[in-house]
Amino acid sequence: MVEGRVDMTRTGAAYIVSELMDTDVYVPPKYVNGALNGDTVRVLLFAPAPYRGGRRGASQTQRKPEGEVLEVLKRANEFFIGTLRLNRKYALFIPDNPNVPTDIFVPIEAIGEAQDGDKVVVKVTDWQEGKGRVPIGKVTQTLGKIGGNDFEMKKILINAGFQLAHSEEAEREAARIPDTISPQEIERRRDFRDILTFTIDPEDAKDFDDALSVRALENGNLEIGVHIADVTHYLKPDSALDREAFERSTSVYLVDRCNPMLPEKLSNNLCSLVPEQDRLTFSAVFVFDAKDKIVSRWFGKTVIHSAKRFAYEEAQTILDKKPSEELKNHPRFEELEWALKKLQSLASKMRKEREKNGAIGFETDEVRFRLAPDGTPLEAYVKERKDAHLLIEDFMLLANKEVALYMQPPLKAKKEDTPESVARGTAIVPFIFRIHDLPDMSKIADFARFALELGIHMKVDTPKQIAQSFNELMKKARTDDRLKVLEPLAIRCMAKAVYSSNNIGHYGLGFTHYSHFTSPIRRYSDVLAHRILERNLDGKTFRMDASKLEEQCKHISNQERKAAEAERESTKYKQAEFMSTRIGETFEGIISGMIERGFFVELTDSKAEGLVDFKYLDDTYTLEEGNLRATGRRYKKSYKMGDRVQVKIAAVDLAKRQVEMELVD
Repeated sequence: MVEGRVDMTRTGAAYIVSELMDTDVYVPPKYVNGALNGDTVRVLLFAPAPYRGGRRGASQTQRKPEGEVLEVLKRANEFFIGTLRLNRKYALFIPDNPNVPTDIFVPIEAIGEAQDGDKVVVKVTDWQEGKGRVPIGKVTQTLGKIGGNDFEMKKILINAGFQLAHSEEAEREAARIPDTISPQEIERRRDFRDILTFTIDPEDAKDFDDALSVRALENGNLEIGVHIADVTHYLKPDSALDREAFERSTSVYLVDRCNPMLPEKLSNNLCSLVPEQDRLTFSAVFVFDAKDKIVSRWFGKTVIHSAKRFAYEEAQTILDKKPSEELKNHPRFEELEWALKKLQSLASKMRKEREKNGAIGFETDEVRFRLAPDGTPLEAYVKERKDAHLLIEDFMLLANKEVALYMQPPLKAKKEDTPESVARGTAIVPFIFRIHDLPDMSKIADFARFALELGIHMKVDTPKQIAQSFNELMKKARTDDRLKVLEPLAIRCMAKAVYSSNNIGHYGLGFTHYSHFTSPIRRYSDVLAHRILERNLDGKTFRMDASKLEEQCKHISNQERKAAEAERESTKYKQAEFMSTRIGETFEGIISGMIERGFFVELTDSKAEGLVDFKYLDDTYTLEEGNLRATGRRYKKSYKMGDRVQVKIAAVDLAKRQVEMELVD
């Protein structure tokens, strides 16, 4: 018997992906026994199947192991979206998701206001596991007979396993939290309210979970505070709020909405570091000397009062020496200008240091949309990353790295080590790390061969060489659009970053120690990091149960993966929706992939991808050179990966998020 995660197919069969096996286990439809996509299950393996294929003595391939689902250990999802069909005495719910191969029985008293044919959200109340039995559910939300973008976004969230609203119990708990901070609470904390502090966030951000403070010390050193919303002050272990936050584990950012991990009272109000308000924070404070080296670190609970809320673009105007008149009239403008320039100088040095130590500077294009009031996209563009973005990123990386180093100091003693840190280093305290494994060398070798076809020679014998080669490729891609097609392929060669209590370092960042500490409003990993760090400050040692922590890490990593898929899905939907209003128009793009049927083109501005089918071209094309090039048999015209082409939008299938394109000669 093995445990694993269900990867459902449209036929009703499933593949079980298990960490304990090199290959996945095939489960025929009749042996799935009510398990659904993403569920964690226990599977009984059948006796190995005989060899098949080829004559005796010829090369033979062994079939995948097969098995039967014995038990569902954990459901990936209990909410589903679909259509309600009413009979006189009961209703049947037909899920929209093709990976849910069973209807759900809904008693007539559990349908609420829903009518026959309505789109609804149903929660399964009894799975009725066993052959031939149908799950029972109740309607939790009626969406009406609707399609359109609002419905599609809700559908993406539900299908990914995220509830659309917080439970009544969690909302009630949030409502009971006092709006004011008691003087006793302020007394217990280090007070930063008189020190220049500000936030820098996207223009449309509602939750500000990090702020920076800057002050010059009398001895000429510089003190930088990284102040993070003190979510754990409000989020008590085992409360309904906490259980729900862990279950979600992350906020989900779709194109036109945020599905928050915490109710609005916390995420957009009490925990948000809004300007001109006292706010409770958990801080990492660093002192830099005249040579920009860190000479001391301090972690602890604080109270701050932000003087200014910058949008990235506004902060950038100061760095570009082009501030608006309105900004110049801010009562603390000169201090803010000085502080931003100091931070910028330190950040660029830290960035260079990271690159020298083997960090990989992946900078993939992020698509943004300008939306009409009804949510339809009016414009799609690539977000520009400037110094103000990088500056914030650099100080968040610093805080995350230093927290991890504090929790598990390297064993080699250093000058600044105290007896308590050495003691903790020798008897490891379980902590939640953000880890990133070395890349798969066989995938890297394939990628290097692929890059060579486009004229890029890469040294990939060691992890350090891989990092250097990837960084050189990224630099070249900034000036040569043809090479942009390599960036997503390079990322696919990499391991996925995950959470774990077992620290193996972070390859992509070139760090031996790394954690997530800086976004507890939107990531439960950071909530855990805050709780464990707080109980290990001031000489105290607290050891959490390592196996329980590892279990939590796995759940959080899994939720993060589902959220990322939902975010990608929402971008693809909006790109297709945008293109559906541009049928017949011509765009420039780059050939980004090739299959037997045709080649994919990624448009330059919107990054929307569509297929140019070979059957609409004036020749018969065959693929060659490992799917890098297609050449016509008759006229010998060839198209290759990275070629710049003009295409016309021919058709869009919104339901499948597919765009059809035609080549414009």
